[in-house]
Amino acid sequence: MDIVERFLTYVGVWTTSDDSSEQTPSTARQLDLAHLLVDELQAMGLNDAQVDEYGYVTATLPANTPNKPTIGFIAHMDTSPDASGKDIHPRIVHQYDGKDIVLNAERNIVLQVSQYPEIRHYQGQDLIVTDGTTLLGADDKAGIAEIMSAIAHLTAHPEIAHGTVKIAFTPDEEIGRGADHFDVARFGADWAYTVDGGAVGELEYENFNAAAADIVIHGLNVHPGHAYHKMKNAQLIAHRFISMLPEDEIPAETQGYEGFFHLIGISGTVEEAKMSFIVRDHDHDHFEARKQQLTTIVRVLNSQYGAGTVEINMRDQYYNMLQQIAPHQHIIDLALQAMQQADVTPKVQPIRGGTDGAQLSFKGLPCPNLFAGGENFHSRFEYVPVQSMQKAMQVILNIIQLC
Repeated sequence: MDIVERFLTYVGVWTTSDDSSEQTPSTARQLDLAHLLVDELQAMGLNDAQVDEYGYVTATLPANTPNKPTIGFIAHMDTSPDASGKDIHPRIVHQYDGKDIVLNAERNIVLQVSQYPEIRHYQGQDLIVTDGTTLLGADDKAGIAEIMSAIAHLTAHPEIAHGTVKIAFTPDEEIGRGADHFDVARFGADWAYTVDGGAVGELEYENFNAAAADIVIHGLNVHPGHAYHKMKNAQLIAHRFISMLPEDEIPAETQGYEGFFHLIGISGTVEEAKMSFIVRDHDHDHFEARKQQLTTIVRVLNSQYGAGTVEINMRDQYYNMLQQIAPHQHIIDLALQAMQQADVTPKVQPIRGGTDGAQLSFKGLPCPNLFAGGENFHSRFEYVPVQSMQKAMQVILNIIQLC
């Protein structure tokens, strides 16, 4: 099975995670892919391949050469709940001509170059796209396919010298729980790489500090004809809350190291309104200031509308892994060398998001992030160039051989 066949097999398995579930994995359907991967790994000769009670797949490729470090490669099985991941119908656009791609003629869904100009970089390559009704799942099934293909290559070529290689595929990364039950000591790697980045060449070892905030606003509903100085419209108070945040500190207006407040959900009636925010910043002090800004708004509104009108439940999700990676510069240098050997130009940049590697780094497993090759993640306009997946696989093999 080549890398494309593997990828198309994996995206055919519905694995969307569910942040409203309290189970791990959050959806039982993720186990369908987990068991498929275990069967493949065992067929390759990785006899310890297994899926545990939480849905984590692990396996070991034993060393065939002594005195080499034990390194790991990790990808996640779930796809984002931001777009449908059920009944995915991918197709391959061979030798892309640089023009708009009609994904779905019947529904007039078009991947437009004007909206996604970076697609021009892949002219002449083979792009795997959706039919415009679902996401593709390159995030992170491209990463899985690349790791699996690299392992298959090594088992087919025992003459290639390598140390012990550890493999892990995690559930629920897209809802921030991918490392919650990851047993670092049992995994047994000296360091690892998540293969969960975007465009070819990306290498990331800085990410956002992250928090989630749930806001509940308690209103008071009375007949509008008798509402004078009595009614408290929770929806309007929610609007007031939003207006007190800086309007240009949102995802659509920030880039690079700039942080933001992101309203990800809102619902309400006069009687009660609920909002969910995520808070992001690379700088720890700025991150703490953002959280304080939310609690200050809550205090101000409660002083205006009455104590207990606005409630906030805020929790940290993950932190910037830079401080954990910095003492281990050799694992970054190794990845850079592996990319250069694969004729890939490295693009070192901060992650404007999170990754399992951030939490794993704080658990004692230094874990920077390698590109998987996809673009437009979490979107029905998601795509991945076949050549980018092949490059990612080669980088993985180079890292293993360079150790």
